[in-house]
Amino acid sequence: MGYDAKFRVWRGDLDGGELHDFTVPVNEGEVVLDIIHRLQATQAPDLAVRWNCKAGKCGSCSAEVNGRPRLLCMTRMSTFTEAEVITVTPMRTFPVIRDLVTDVSFNYQKAREIPSFTPPADLKPGDYRMKQVDVERSQEFRKCIECFLCQNTCHVVRDHEENKTAFAGPRFLMRIAELEMHPLDVADRRDLAQDEQGLGLCNITKCCTEVCPEHIKITDNALIPMKERVADHKYDPLVWLGNKLFRR
Repeated sequence: MGYDAKFRVWRGDLDGGELHDFTVPVNEGEVVLDIIHRLQATQAPDLAVRWNCKAGKCGSCSAEVNGRPRLLCMTRMSTFTEAEVITVTPMRTFPVIRDLVTDVSFNYQKAREIPSFTPPADLKPGDYRMKQVDVERSQEFRKCIECFLCQNTCHVVRDHEENKTAFAGPRFLMRIAELEMHPLDVADRRDLAQDEQGLGLCNITKCCTEVCPEHIKITDNALIPMKERVADHKYDPLVWLGNKLFRR
């Protein structure tokens, strides 16, 4: 059975805005993005929202629902009571372009700062050979749909704008970890992770893991192992001594 839901949707741009109240019909089985589309069709034709696949795979419709970073297309209306007021706002960490659309170019800038996959120079395409266990170790991270919800919820950048220049955020520290764990990648990104991309600023609160729609264990499987690799490389006295003795 359908019902009328009460929505509060943020309207505005970089210069400011406010929450607007709407009452919108809801049908069984719908998601929040369905309601936003109905708002566009019936009450707010100029409402801006970014979306593409409506299947939880493109990562476009990221926003905040009742203060929690979510994909609008994967947030079912059945998770709310009929009496609940549902508040939809843009991602807080990134500058607002208009309404629910934010400028996420920060993330693409950080992506460009990470050296790409680097196989051995004498290894020709088609000659790559890897054990399945090694493939699986980094394959989990390739499920990322780049919705940037982890970037949005990470308090290191969410609450401290000044950190953005020195902190890549969980999505791209995970990318570094993925390449570091790849059995055929020969580049050493440990100094990059610590000195340029701010791995040390991460205090492993797991907030990024909690909001990941692909259920990637970002903290446990990427960030903590990467911290361990950096600690061994930079601070282990035996590693330091070995580098001193056997450096060419």
